[in-house]
Amino acid sequence: MQEANNAQKRRRVLVTGVTGYIGGRLVPLLLDAGFAVRVLVRGSAKRLENRPWFRHVEVAVGDVLEPESLNDALQDMDAAYYLIHSMSGHAEFSQRDIEAAQNFARAAAEENVAQIIYLGGLGDSETNLSKHLRSRQETGEALRQFNVPVTEFRAGMVVGSGSLSFEMLRHLTERLPAMIAPRWVYTKTQPIAVRDVLNYLVAALETPASKGEIIEIGGTSVLTNAEMMKIYARIRGLRRLIVSVPVLTPRLSSYWVHWMTPVPADVASPLIEGLRNELVVRSTLAQQLFPEIEPLDYETAVRLALKRLEGHHIDTLWTDALASSQGDVSPVYFTQEQGMLIERRRKQVAATPDAAYRAFASLGGQRGWPPYTWLWQIRGALDRLVGGVGMRRGRRHPEELRRGEALDFWRVEAVEPPHLLRLRAEMKLPGHGWLQFETEERDDGLTELVQTAFFAPKGLGGLIYWYAIYPLHGLIFSKMIDAIAAAAENPSPEIATNNI
Repeated sequence: MQEANNAQKRRRVLVTGVTGYIGGRLVPLLLDAGFAVRVLVRGSAKRLENRPWFRHVEVAVGDVLEPESLNDALQDMDAAYYLIHSMSGHAEFSQRDIEAAQNFARAAAEENVAQIIYLGGLGDSETNLSKHLRSRQETGEALRQFNVPVTEFRAGMVVGSGSLSFEMLRHLTERLPAMIAPRWVYTKTQPIAVRDVLNYLVAALETPASKGEIIEIGGTSVLTNAEMMKIYARIRGLRRLIVSVPVLTPRLSSYWVHWMTPVPADVASPLIEGLRNELVVRSTLAQQLFPEIEPLDYETAVRLALKRLEGHHIDTLWTDALASSQGDVSPVYFTQEQGMLIERRRKQVAATPDAAYRAFASLGGQRGWPPYTWLWQIRGALDRLVGGVGMRRGRRHPEELRRGEALDFWRVEAVEPPHLLRLRAEMKLPGHGWLQFETEERDDGLTELVQTAFFAPKGLGGLIYWYAIYPLHGLIFSKMIDAIAAAAENPSPEIATNNI
């Protein structure tokens, strides 16, 4: 038994798509299981530097559309995960997906890789599948062309905090008290929790019988999209009315989704087109091959996803793969991810990470919130009027912070000197809010200071609240990061007092 365990720990696995939703979550599970992990990333290894597992993996730089870059990445690998697909319905993207899969499978065969594991999409191939779903299945066929055994999992909606299809459903339900929807809201589907998807992917490495098989996976619930929305609304304490009409085409629906959610129209369009297909598991093969995995029902999966959101675990997102290829990040960045509205600011500071950390870790209490402490005090007074905690709690120590202690109307949720401070708002809000500060050491001796405001709105009221106060953010938060940077660069008592 011990020899078998040691053999498993020596197995070497390549993971592609690590800047995406599933791949980024799979890597730490493989590491925990004892596998030696190599990841394939396009462009530069620096794209992964902020991942917590970065220093525990081997990084290969390459591109599945550049065949000459793949052999080195696949050399000496026992198995490889192919977790790449385009988020678009355009024909040229489908063709590129097939070309990329062929390149990868050819290189895997040349390097004698024993197994390719691929995550595709559910759908009966004998029916009129959408272009997107058919492309996902054609990608699996392309991977099988070079005689490397392929384990192909096919799944429908993945329910998890940050999943593209789930985030689309979440935002529509949160924001629309009454919804006029196309007929696809009554199409049946079998959603699956992200943790179950990950369990299947890891288990395939230890299940030789899965090689060469197409395995349909899903949770225990078979529901319509309307039923999923209503269950989500009930869990969130929201009342929602859904009325189906026959006149909304997939194109019109994609524009509607574009305006009501963070999902752009060109990404929403293939997803919506696929919703007209029933995505239901028709085979029991998953149960036969993986009897130890007991999939969750939809409601439990949603509650777990919301628990991660409320527990402030911000892991991988469907947008990661898009954002990570856009080059340098703007000093001010606003987006909507994982059910949150996110406003992020960056500033290069001529100081050490320790100095920057001390500057933001001493906020609050007698030193206030630079440079507009009086605005924060007004907000605290208004909070007291409606029964909130206000700003009377101050802080325990002028410089030190401990996890769990109060700081004015914040609660210290995470503190990791000199890299991270995260504060959770305890003021009265139509949702949940956080303020986070981070430091990133740069190669040129400077420190990247990152200041992020997160807000998870509850229903339409929460969204209205955010946009009502949003104009103040440009004033308050832009000046706050400037004051913190000044205090970090000039840590003398006089300057520190003036700025913080």
